[in-house]
Amino acid sequence: MTDHPSTYKGESSGGPGIDWDDRAFLHHVGDGRGLLDGAKSIRDGTFADLIKHIMLLPEDSRAEYCIQKAGDRRFDYPEIAALYESEDFPRGE
Repeated sequence: MTDHPSTYKGESSGGPGIDWDDRAFLHHVGDGRGLLDGAKSIRDGTFADLIKHIMLLPEDSRAEYCIQKAGDRRFDYPEIAALYESEDFPRGE
């Protein structure tokens, strides 16, 4: 799992595409975010693992969760579902 800055000397340190191994945190959608946002996470792991976790939940409850990824980027369910269906999503792990 990567846990490093995304730039070094102003240049991107990552390759093109999504870093599926980035550290990420699972949250309830309405948890209020804010100053103690990190303490409110339900689970942490790689971005890919959390996407898989959400997609294993009952379909009617998936939209209750979101993923916060490196750089404070937040992904809600429609985006998570689209990433799960993308060609480069790591399914074999």
